[in-house]
Amino acid sequence: MAEKSFKYVIVGGGVAAGYAAREFAKQGLKPGELAIISKEAVAPYERPALSKAYLFPESPARLPGFHVCVGSGGERLLPEWYKEKGIELILRTEIVKADLAAKILISAAGETFKYQILIIATGSSVIRLTDFGVQGADAKNIFYLREIDDADKLIEAFKAKKNGKAVIVGGGYIGLELGAVLQMNNFDVSMVYPEPWCMPRLFTSEIAAFYEGYYKNKGIKIIKGTVAVGFTSDSNGEVKEVKLKDGRVLEADIVVVGVGGRPLTTLFKGQVEEEKGGIKTDASFKTSVTGVYAVGDVATFPLKLYNELRRVEHVDHARKSAEQAVKAVKASEEGKTVEEYDYLPFFYSRSFDLSWQFYGDNVGDTVLFGDNNPASPKPKFGTYWIKDGKVIGAFLEGGTPEENKAIAKVAKVQPPVENPDLLTKEGLSFAAKI
Repeated sequence: MAEKSFKYVIVGGGVAAGYAAREFAKQGLKPGELAIISKEAVAPYERPALSKAYLFPESPARLPGFHVCVGSGGERLLPEWYKEKGIELILRTEIVKADLAAKILISAAGETFKYQILIIATGSSVIRLTDFGVQGADAKNIFYLREIDDADKLIEAFKAKKNGKAVIVGGGYIGLELGAVLQMNNFDVSMVYPEPWCMPRLFTSEIAAFYEGYYKNKGIKIIKGTVAVGFTSDSNGEVKEVKLKDGRVLEADIVVVGVGGRPLTTLFKGQVEEEKGGIKTDASFKTSVTGVYAVGDVATFPLKLYNELRRVEHVDHARKSAEQAVKAVKASEEGKTVEEYDYLPFFYSRSFDLSWQFYGDNVGDTVLFGDNNPASPKPKFGTYWIKDGKVIGAFLEGGTPEENKAIAKVAKVQPPVENPDLLTKEGLSFAAKI
């Protein structure tokens, strides 16, 4: 098969790849130096749109509308942009073997790609119920959401099963965002998750109670403390029922599973140092192998603010780590150094008319403030996390851009707090003073 050589190769075609390409173009790039190899059929796009506006019943988002870098207010990089910059976009191409010592990648079709510098931006894959041998989990109309292809299949099912019953398995990001979208598409929605409340990795029970109450008011049924242990299907092989561990059986025309993801690092196992489930990097996203960088979901990097190694699965970090790695690549070529990556963890979500943001770290004691009544016409509330007498994390629902900036500043500055009770009274005004 054909062999191609490039100075720089980005493996993976998601958000990080798009932002890295833009940074390469900004730093200076000769035509033919950079290739992006992606198994998807389209140029890099803003993945968060898939669980939100892409699935809206009215005025849905469609490509080319949400190619990177519109998600952060940047220019939209259409396929033509890559051509103009001399960047080779190699789509529908899955890399099945990587030899980091020889600096070679091999595709499923047997093509060989050589590189001098490699950026690993493979992201995550979804965890599937079939991975655990859940009975009947291979039935038709059981969906997962990761790529645009998955979202398109879901849209077809929305049409085929109009006004039907939908069961969401999982109470995290995907579960909450898809629960909202399915309800907006007029489905009768039930959500099932084993934890005592939704989004347990981030939400306190008080925060979760608001969202669960809001969803219930929208007619969404929430079933907690149990899991799906099997599925039955009809004579066409389409899912019909979801069997729960507690013995209940739910009717279902569509099932959407959102039970987490796994970083895609298998290609590089045994060739590169790993830690905390990801590829270990320094503050410039250099791995233990010279000339190889890892960004986004797959990177376990030094989080300066907390002086520890972390892996962060979020679009904000995918964007920023990609830009940092490219700056580091270019700086090292010129014998320079880059500023250390100083990341403030940031998570957000939007569903229905709700919109929350979180900054910092969610450890320590918590203080709730504001109006968290799910029945309020315009709820606005938040939480501060306090550890060792300092505020280290902040969450806000319904914030304005200025208010969200203020809570981000609190999480970054980590102001001391003498009396946590005062925070309940002060609420947002505490953040505004920082």
